[in-house]
Amino acid sequence: MTRGFLIAFLLSFGPAVSNSFARFAYALLLPAMRADLHWNYAQSGAINTFNAVGYLVGALLTRWLVGRVGNRVLFCAGMLLTSVALLATGLVRDLDLLVATRIVAGIGGAAAFICGGALSGNVFPDRPQLATTTIAIYFAGGGIGLMISGVAVPLMLEAGGDAAWPQVWRWMGWASLAMTLATTWAALAIEEPGTAPGSARWRAAPLMAQFAAYSMFAIGYIGYMTFAIAWIREHGGSTATVIAVWFVLGLATLLAPLVWRRPSENWPGGRPLAAVMAVLATGAALPLVSAHPAVMLVSAALFGLAMFSAPSSVSSFIKHSLPKPAWGSSMAIFTAVFAAGQIVGPTATGWLADRFGSLLPGLAASAGVLALGALLALLQRDLRAAAPGRSH
Repeated sequence: MTRGFLIAFLLSFGPAVSNSFARFAYALLLPAMRADLHWNYAQSGAINTFNAVGYLVGALLTRWLVGRVGNRVLFCAGMLLTSVALLATGLVRDLDLLVATRIVAGIGGAAAFICGGALSGNVFPDRPQLATTTIAIYFAGGGIGLMISGVAVPLMLEAGGDAAWPQVWRWMGWASLAMTLATTWAALAIEEPGTAPGSARWRAAPLMAQFAAYSMFAIGYIGYMTFAIAWIREHGGSTATVIAVWFVLGLATLLAPLVWRRPSENWPGGRPLAAVMAVLATGAALPLVSAHPAVMLVSAALFGLAMFSAPSSVSSFIKHSLPKPAWGSSMAIFTAVFAAGQIVGPTATGWLADRFGSLLPGLAASAGVLALGALLALLQRDLRAAAPGRSH
């Protein structure tokens, strides 16, 4: 059993690379890149939007390829592609080339995130009652990347100034390549979920409320994650405050499985996702009250407790509702819905900031969208009894 949990832990480097480094670390780098490259907020948000475009393409490709080559191969390929794209981001300054590297990082990140999520539920194929725990470990791994980047990136920028941002991207690329080696060993040690008995066919219609709620999650959370650090900096926040906020965000992500394991396993239908999104909405709303460091720390703690718990709760919902062979393809469609929402979030928040001369309207819209998602998730009925042949 110890070996299995080690595999789940090493597999969790996947979200650290695909999400914490390839997507969320951009928030830490955004103020420096914006100052050095003379971008407005719309341009700043568009960079993350193009990353989300790549993520959508990657999700659709994964949906098409997973039945042909399997989750393990796609996971390893996605990790390698994302790592190389991160390294390349630190080698260019032209906006078009930066857009290209962000798109490629999104494509690879989607494959790694989706297929890792499917693999994480099959670490103990003969003990399926442990699947919720290993899924939670996998998604909590994003906290590792948040904590590492939350300390290292601000310190590197503090030492090198705004012009040091390419060096930071290169550092994350090399770190990601090292993590790729560890996750490759872990992925190849897991039995392919697609080989399990049961049908890979599934219907989207009974899951529509969950799809709608998850799209609201994507639109709402990415606005906060893209511009939270810029909000702190705009209000005179120090490097120490930035480090503390991002570190608390990552730490809360690591602790999240302790909070959400039982709800994800036992609560019916969309209630786990609804609870997660209610916590996210609260965390996103707090900066609107005050940008004081203490308030931002509480905001980060709430956001960290719930951010990776949204995809984790969706993965648990899929595990309870569909047979194993359908896990990879259904998670790919959920991720495509998620990626489409992410395309809207950063650019809309940036446009509102440029239009009103403040990040406040965009951050307020993010909190409102997350609250709406919580209400939509409550409409999702429980499908456990309606899933013949599924694995418990």
